[in-house]
Formats: sequence, C-alpha cells, structure tokens
Amino acid sequence: MTKAAHYPGNTAPTPARRHWGIGASLAFVVLAGTLLAGCGGGPDVVRRTPPPENPRQWPVVPPSNPAAANAVLMRAISLVGTPYLYGGNTPQTGFDCSGLVNYVYDDMLDIKLPRTSRALSEYQGPRIEPRQLSAADLVFFSSGGRVTHVGIYVGNGRFVHAPSSGGTVRLDALDGHYWRDHYSGARRVLN
Repeated sequence: MTKAAHYPGNTAPTPARRHWGIGASLAFVVLAGTLLAGCGGGPDVVRRTPPPENPRQWPVVPPSNPAAANAVLMRAISLVGTPYLYGGNTPQTGFDCSGLVNYVYDDMLDIKLPRTSRALSEYQGPRIEPRQLSAADLVFFSSGGRVTHVGIYVGNGRFVHAPSSGGTVRLDALDGHYWRDHYSGARRVLN
C-alpha cells in the first residue's frame, strides 16, 4: 500500500474535539445526510459492485439501531477537518481512513473493529447493496481490484472519510467522479 493521495484534500482548520452522546437528535441524521470513513488497504482482490446511479434519490432505509447510528454519525461529522496522518488513529495526531472508522466506533460504542480497510471489508455483518445503505454503514473503495479505502456512510448519498496525505477528514458524495468509479461495496456493523 502506498501513501499516495486517494483524493485531493482541503485546508479546513482542525475543529475542537466534541463528544456527542447517543441522545443527540436523530433528526440531525436526516438533515446532515453524511457518514465517516477510514484507510488502510490490503492485498485481497474484491468483486466490484456496480457504482451507485443516483444516491441522493435512494429511499431512506432506517438503521437497525438508530441511536447507535446517530452516535456514530455525530462523532464522525465532529471530526471533519482533522488532519490526515498515515497510520493515525486519534484526533490529536490525525487519522488515516481505517483509523478514523476504528476511533469513531470505539469512542462512541466501545466496538473494536479490524484496523485495515481490507480487514474491515471482511468484518461480520451483512454486505449491503447501495440502495440499502443506512447511517453508520461502512463504504469501501478499491483500486486495482483491492480494497484501499473505507468511509462511514451518513445518508443522502454522502460519507465521512480521511482521504489523503496532506488533506483532512472530509465529507464527500458517493456519486463524485472518483468515488463512483472506485466504489466496491458496503458492510453493516450495527445489526
């Protein structure tokens, strides 16, 4: 795996750390429509799922545990602007893609997940089709037939992730040209 950028970063300032409790408003999930992601590829070849056609028009599929999904969503969004750091897994040092996913799930729900994007793509839970995505699902991207990137889906066709060296944690649309062309599937952690 290389440290090459997956996608251009931005220069937004790092936000102050916020701790969002599970009691945060679920309405924010619907309004924000966005989720987290993380990095750390692996050597396994993956079968590509057709790219989403128009994710902003997908029907809303409620998460199986709305309070937990909302906690993940709120924490992920609060980390937008945190610097990218290869191998990083804290807001103080920065995040790579899988470090971000691991941090959010551990911080909010005390769920320990595998550390690489490849291992996350094999983690327990059902694989899901793009039209069935819900908040807190993990979305995966591949390059050369291998999973190389992961993010957290937040709704409305958007996800949070730590995309590249020199960039920051950001919110992007699944139908963006790079993400649409490299989308390889999703996995649900919250059953």
